[in-house]
Amino acid sequence: MPFLLRVKLPDVPGSLGRVATAIGMAGGDIEAIEIVEKRSDGTAVDDVLLELEQGMMPDSVVSACSALDGVEVLWVSRYPAGGNLVMDLEAVEELTASPGTAFDKLVDLLPATFRADWGARVHRAKGVVYGTSAAPDEFEFVEIEAPQRLESPDGEVTLFAAARLDGNEIVVIGRRGGPEFAESEIARLGHLCGLAVTIANA
Repeated sequence: MPFLLRVKLPDVPGSLGRVATAIGMAGGDIEAIEIVEKRSDGTAVDDVLLELEQGMMPDSVVSACSALDGVEVLWVSRYPAGGNLVMDLEAVEELTASPGTAFDKLVDLLPATFRADWGARVHRAKGVVYGTSAAPDEFEFVEIEAPQRLESPDGEVTLFAAARLDGNEIVVIGRRGGPEFAESEIARLGHLCGLAVTIANA
């Protein structure tokens, strides 16, 4: 059973090895690791895709990681079966392969690329014009100049981030229950949207 674990750890040699050892000792099998960001306070944030035996819950893995000095588990969640970590460069390759549908292809790739639940393209006048299967049917257009987190309505457990495609369309991704979108993820979202615009207009 796959789970995605986001951990903050000291950005020093050996830290990731200690985390990997703790996960293995707790019964987890690491499938992939991706660095989310390196922070100015000397810490790093990593995403760890791990496999647990059927029926096993991630509590023991979380406890094992949290027991390490300087390590904090920020978030853990079930990960879709068959899901894989889509890297930004792979996403760009797919966009380049079909420039005529680059915007829709971008939306399709965003949930896996950013470990989000859904992606959508929102038009100023028409609302949601394209979305992944879990995307809401309606989402209000937000006037933004730069990629950013969006405010969540009171009582809403989904976190939102958005980037502009042009003056009339934005791309929005939603992540239910966390973790908060990191600054590096916001920057990457803006970069990918910019690349999609360039590819579509080439």
